[in-house]
Amino acid sequence: MPSQLTVLGGCGAWPEPARACSGFLLEHAGARIAIDLGYGTAPRLFAALNSPVADGLDAVIVSHHHPDHMVDLHALLRARWFGRRGASAIPLYAPDGVVTSLIELEDGDRTAVSKVFDWHPIPAPEQTAGPFRLDSVLLPHYVPNAGIRLTAPGLTVAYTGDTGPTPAVADLGRASDLFIVDATSRPGRPESAASALNLTAAAAGQAAAAAAASRLMLTHFWPGNDRKASKADAARAFGGEILLAEEGTVVSLP
Repeated sequence: MPSQLTVLGGCGAWPEPARACSGFLLEHAGARIAIDLGYGTAPRLFAALNSPVADGLDAVIVSHHHPDHMVDLHALLRARWFGRRGASAIPLYAPDGVVTSLIELEDGDRTAVSKVFDWHPIPAPEQTAGPFRLDSVLLPHYVPNAGIRLTAPGLTVAYTGDTGPTPAVADLGRASDLFIVDATSRPGRPESAASALNLTAAAAGQAAAAAAASRLMLTHFWPGNDRKASKADAARAFGGEILLAEEGTVVSLP
């Protein structure tokens, strides 16, 4: 199995036609780890795994409980509960709000959630997810959001989830091979108007430059946003390769 990252979705808030919200599949050293599962990502995940019940998925990491980052975790729950009941629980690394939301979608019944997933709360001190050391840190957002750093010999991948500007973002992505960063620029808003709780594309470029990351992937594009303009905004600060989180893109790693 090659080391690679597949983009399941790159939209923020809601998905544009033929697109999906935040989601990625990371494959390394024989392991497959899903990172965020927003609107429209579940069918793409099942296709990438070549399994309608997610056979071969080793772990899931979810940054926070906003639905554009986790609602299709419920689709995965149903696939496993109805299609692979009795199978080993899949490790789930997520803030407690994610699990609370899943239980709410199950009409308050914890049974399926507790059987399908083996929950590990984040942010938390160093953990292990498949072949990776998982470091997670609280980043500023409307709800608790865990920035994620995955490290294995020869490979480091970092992901902000959603975050406002903070020095912790550069620390999260320090010397990473691929740094996936929130770039929630909105049409009609000046690029300089950075939110306290989301990054613009320009701010994402600045964070990647401060982190000395090898490659930057911009994600969480607001529907209707000009993605090429976002890339140009990020490039003013970051001189390395800039990728866009386009659905179906496969990035070879490191």
